[in-house]
Amino acid sequence: MVYHAKTDIILTIIIFLLFWLFGAISLLSFTSLSTVIIMSTAFIVSVVFIWWYVNSIKFVFCENYLLVKGGPFKSKITYQSITRVSPTTDKYTGYLISSSDKGLEIFYKTAAHGSIKILPEDKMKFILELKKRCPNAQFRKIKNLSN
Repeated sequence: MVYHAKTDIILTIIIFLLFWLFGAISLLSFTSLSTVIIMSTAFIVSVVFIWWYVNSIKFVFCENYLLVKGGPFKSKITYQSITRVSPTTDKYTGYLISSSDKGLEIFYKTAAHGSIKILPEDKMKFILELKKRCPNAQFRKIKNLSN
């Protein structure tokens, strides 16, 4: 079962407009054609990479683990290692560019991380599915499950 991330489209548009504005301003200061070509290429590759990352964030319920994927980055969290799921009020953090403070934080046992912050489009269905697969995890009361 696949759940996509809820993206804050206004914030994403603002970030890309700022990227293009700063990119255009920085290109105006170069006089060499080869420098402009190299800088333009690097800039376009960066913008495409960020756009790919933002638009490809998804949460996949596999047989033995939850796969959180965004662009080339991914995290596999086994259901047995998930200890707690709670609401988070942290803004601008986690696996997506979002200004929302209605996300979820999944705590799990591992040496590297410990928790991951996500914002699925349909939190209620996501939590119900996670409860089925993680019966031993604690689910903190989430006051507002609406997006």
